[in-house]
Amino acid sequence: MTPLWRVGVFVRERQRWVLFSLMAVLHLTLLAGSNTTLGLMLWFVDLGLFILWQPFIQTERKLDTGNLFLFSAVLAAGAWLFGWWLMILWVLVLAALLGGRVLLLGHLPTRLFYLLAFAYLLCALLMWLLPRVVPHADTGVSLDQAFAWTAPLIFIGMLVPRPREIRLVSGGIVDFFYSLFVLLLVSVLVLGSLAFMLLRQASYVEAVFKTAVSMAVMLFLVAWAWNPRPGFSGIGVFLSRYVLGVALPFETWLQGLLECADNENDPDRFLEAAARRIADLAWATGAAWAPASGATTVGAGRVGEESRFRSDFPAQTLVLTLFTPYKLSPSLVWHVNLLVRLTGEYYVAKQRARELQQMTYLSAIHETGARLTHDVKNLLQSLNNLCFVAQEASEADAPRLHQLFQRQLPQIAHRLERTLANLQAPRRPEDDASGAMPVQAWWEGLRQRYAYDGVRFEPVVFDPDMAVPALLFDSVADNLLQNALLKRQTEDRVEVVVSLSKDATRFRVIDSGTAIDKAIEADLLRAPVPSEEGFGIGLYNAARQAESYGYRLALTNNINGRVCFELTRM
Repeated sequence: MTPLWRVGVFVRERQRWVLFSLMAVLHLTLLAGSNTTLGLMLWFVDLGLFILWQPFIQTERKLDTGNLFLFSAVLAAGAWLFGWWLMILWVLVLAALLGGRVLLLGHLPTRLFYLLAFAYLLCALLMWLLPRVVPHADTGVSLDQAFAWTAPLIFIGMLVPRPREIRLVSGGIVDFFYSLFVLLLVSVLVLGSLAFMLLRQASYVEAVFKTAVSMAVMLFLVAWAWNPRPGFSGIGVFLSRYVLGVALPFETWLQGLLECADNENDPDRFLEAAARRIADLAWATGAAWAPASGATTVGAGRVGEESRFRSDFPAQTLVLTLFTPYKLSPSLVWHVNLLVRLTGEYYVAKQRARELQQMTYLSAIHETGARLTHDVKNLLQSLNNLCFVAQEASEADAPRLHQLFQRQLPQIAHRLERTLANLQAPRRPEDDASGAMPVQAWWEGLRQRYAYDGVRFEPVVFDPDMAVPALLFDSVADNLLQNALLKRQTEDRVEVVVSLSKDATRFRVIDSGTAIDKAIEADLLRAPVPSEEGFGIGLYNAARQAESYGYRLALTNNINGRVCFELTRM
């Protein structure tokens, strides 16, 4: 840190003493008079203290040649025009800057300190400066004596709060509108006093008093009209609405942002379209965007042209940079920051929508693949059964075996074609066509497929017009029967019974094996479960597929010797 930087920081951290010194030197300048060399020298010192205190340029900033030339020109003009009117203008500027600060302060000791400084400037203007420029003021020595006694009391009051109680005020806290409002009020007070003296032929003190009372009454009426509270909203609402809508991009850009969100589903194209909307605004020349720190899913881009001024607005995973021909005002920064955050929310939402779409597609592939894997396994089992029958059959069984192949092979080929079609175009279970088939034909085909596996089919007489969704019933029946037959590999004398109601609304598979473990039963048909016997993903997909067709697959009985699965129409 350089010595000049340290001096700047030292002065900035002691603004209380700088302002106090500014007021004290100003008081000495007024007492010295406007026609003396001492008064001019003291005003130069006061101007230097103002440069150290002013809230626009930080004291640790290094000035360039242009700024130094400007300060030299101000000093030369001040030395040439130095007089009471220049001092009045000087006091008005200081009063406006202090008024713009004091209206924004909430800390009581700091607010009181600035109020006392403002009070001194007001007393100096009304009690010392104006009587010396107003002809025929006729104030005698009363105002001079009052000012001589009032000023020291104000300075003592400014020293009452301890230094640590005065909070440091940041350099940019002065509000332009508040300062302008205070400047206009003080100007009205001065000009009103002059008007009373000229029009009413009143004395100076009387004119100041009447002007102050008139301003107080007018301010009271304006304050009441601003928020009257008897059911009328007041002019404050209308003025705030007008100020918030003048030259601000909220409504225009919001409408354009909504149009971009409706027209563009791709996140990157949406972001580019939103940035182009910004570049089309009258007060912007271009925009650029880049990923925020740690973000990897956001690209970079730029629209429009760069300019001297740029403002960065972070929004979740990205940072939007706005190029403008001039520095943005605080209100515009607030509005643009709000709109950029809204753009970021839309961008993240579209990213998540795209990710969700990809996850949905992968889920459909996974579910279709898992279901078709079981279909292929069941088809392979059916082919194995046919091969076993062909190997064990004798020459006398040739006609019956020929009829069996004529019935089963076309069905297996049709199911295999359907499986290949689903593999080429993965779909979710609920998107499959029902493939209705007469219940009598489906029942006979199921009996023939498992005729040599020792499965007992209960006799039933169907309505000839009744049909069932063959794809669903084949998938459920094959899964349930294969799982039941697997028990014979580890258990003896497992009987499997299959039944179907007359109206084809209830299909059951019952086996006499051991009950399913309670830990597996809790998640069975609700989620994939691990099991060495084959229970798990197949039954889970079958249950999901049943729901898509308006059926419900459930484990209705789970005891040793009677394990029953039931498919019922809801």
